[in-house]
Amino acid sequence: MQEKQTQTDLWSQLKTPLALISGFVALLWLIEIIDQLVFRGALDSYGVRPRTLMGLWGILWAPLLHGSFRHLLANTGPLLILGSIVMFSRRLRDFFIISFIVTLIGGFGTWLIGPRFSVHLGASGLIFGYFGFLLLSAYFERSCRAIAIALVVLLLYSGIIWGVLPQGGGISWQTHLFGFIGGGVAAYVLSQRETNIPITVHEQF
Repeated sequence: MQEKQTQTDLWSQLKTPLALISGFVALLWLIEIIDQLVFRGALDSYGVRPRTLMGLWGILWAPLLHGSFRHLLANTGPLLILGSIVMFSRRLRDFFIISFIVTLIGGFGTWLIGPRFSVHLGASGLIFGYFGFLLLSAYFERSCRAIAIALVVLLLYSGIIWGVLPQGGGISWQTHLFGFIGGGVAAYVLSQRETNIPITVHEQF
């Protein structure tokens, strides 16, 4: 009876994060289907356009857009896994804070240094942001939980770190680099917030 109750409690804790991250990925697929079948890829022009005024709007829209189904498929697995790990290891509110910081820094950094006349889009900035957050949380927090999570993430995705370096082939290394930096900033911000939480001491007489 107790084991069944434990399983029920675990499922109740996992249900909302799983639904949210799965729903977000489903939304990305819906957008890409509409873009390909209805707009013939025209929505891709709303990505980050470096150093243009209109391109600033792409900071918000770029994570929702992909250049092709193949592009989206490549991002789906890492986004589900790393996004889920962030959600399971943090409060739900923290997940949205992390995503916002990563989107803002990743997009603005790309807008600043990306090649002129290029368009940058895709959820890979979020992927590298979550990756950076989970790794650097181990450094800033230095807790057993954060270190264990970082080791698991390294075991799963250590190879993607090379994506922050220039590599050609139409791959936006700028988005990867600044997404990773955004994840590091989020890790620092949240670690400071946890450190500054006042501790209430109850004295007994």
